[in-house]
Amino acid sequence: MLARIKALPEQVRQYLLITGNYWAFTLTDGALRMLVVLHFHDLGYSPIQIAMLFLFYEFFGVVTNLVGGWLGARLGLSRTMNLGLGLQILALGMLLVPAGWLTVLWVMAAQAMSGIAKDLNKMSAKSAIKTLVPKDDTGEGRLYHWVAVLTGSKNALKGVGFFLGAALLSLMGFKGAVLAMAVMLSAVWLLSVIKLKSELGKAKNKPKFSEIFSKSRSVNILSAARLFLFASRDIWFVVALPVYLAATFDWNHWQVGSFLALWVIGYGGVQSIAPRITGGNNKAIASMSADKNRHAPDGKTALLWVSLLAGIPALIAMALNAGIAPEVSLVGGLLLFGGVFAVNSSLHSYLIVSYAGEDGVSLDVGFYYMANAMGRLAGTILSGWVFQQWGLSACLWISSIMLAITAVISIWLPRSH
Repeated sequence: MLARIKALPEQVRQYLLITGNYWAFTLTDGALRMLVVLHFHDLGYSPIQIAMLFLFYEFFGVVTNLVGGWLGARLGLSRTMNLGLGLQILALGMLLVPAGWLTVLWVMAAQAMSGIAKDLNKMSAKSAIKTLVPKDDTGEGRLYHWVAVLTGSKNALKGVGFFLGAALLSLMGFKGAVLAMAVMLSAVWLLSVIKLKSELGKAKNKPKFSEIFSKSRSVNILSAARLFLFASRDIWFVVALPVYLAATFDWNHWQVGSFLALWVIGYGGVQSIAPRITGGNNKAIASMSADKNRHAPDGKTALLWVSLLAGIPALIAMALNAGIAPEVSLVGGLLLFGGVFAVNSSLHSYLIVSYAGEDGVSLDVGFYYMANAMGRLAGTILSGWVFQQWGLSACLWISSIMLAITAVISIWLPRSH
C-alpha cells in the first residue's frame, strides 16, 4: 500500500494527505457535537440551551474565515490546516477538566475554539485543491470532481461522527471518549506536520490585512448567495427540527440523533456524486491527464438548482398545516430537501474555488466561508427564536423565502468561465 502511494504523482499524494487530514478532523467534529448534545441532555439541559452552547462555535466561524484566508495566503495552507488541528486538540483538552469546571461558559469557550479550528481546517482544505489541480484544467470538470469528493466525503463523515460520538459515550463515558479523540487527532497532526508541503497555497505577493475583503464581483455575489442558502437550512435544522421530532412525534434522543446523522451522511453522499447529477465530468483522479474541460457548471446551473430547492420547505409547511400524514410529509420532504440542497452546496463549493484568484486563493475562499458562517449563525439564532414564537411551519416558510432570495442573487452569477 505504501509503495502504491509513493508511486502516485506528488499532487495526488498531497491531495490524499489533505483529504485524510480533513476526514480525521471531521470525524472528531461530528463526534464532539454529539457528545456535547447527549451529555448535556443527560444533565437536564433543554434543546434550546444545548443549541446555545454552539453559539460561539458559529460566531467565531465568521471571524476565523475572514482572518484565516489572510493567514493562509501569508503563512501557507499547510500551516493554517495544522493550526486548526492543534486548536481542536486543545478544545478537546478543555473538556477533560473535572466535572465541576464544565460550566456553560467553559463549554461555550471550548466550542468557540473548536469552531475556530474547524474553519481554519476547512478553509485550508478547500483552498489547497485550487493549487493542486493542473493549471490548464483549473475551473473545469476535474476541479469540480475534486471539490465534490472532498466536500461530500466530509459531510458523510460528519454524520458518521455523530454515531461515533454516541458509541464512544456509551462505551467509554464522556471523558474517555474525549481523551480517545484527542489522542487520535494528535497522531494525525504529527503526520500532517511532517508530510504536508509548507509552501502550499502561500501567496507570492504577501497580502495586506486590508485585503481580507474580496474585490471580485463573482466572489461577492456567490458569498451573498451562500449566506442565504445556509441560513435557509439551519433555520429549521439546528433547533426547530430536533425539538419538533421529540415533542410532536415523541421520538427519543437516539432516534432524533440517528435521523440527523443519516440525513447528513446521505447529504454528503449526494454531494460526492453531484458532478454526475449536474452533468459534470467525474472520472477518477488517477486519469488526471485526460481531458476534463467539458460540462463544468456555471452561474446558470446554480440558479436552476436553487430554484428547484426553493419550493420544497413551503410544500412541507403546507402539508404539515393541512395535517397530511405529518410524520411522512416531514421526514420525506426533508430527505428530498437534503438531496437537492446537497447539489446546491456542492455547486457553490466548486464555484468559489473556480472563481478564487490564483495567487492567495485562501483570501477569496476565506471571505466566502465567512459568509457561509454568517448564514449558519443567523440560521442558528433564528431557529430557536422563530420556532419558539411560531413553530416549525414558520421556520420552513422563512426557509423558502431565504431560498428565493438566493435565487434572485444567483441571477448575477457569471454564465461562463
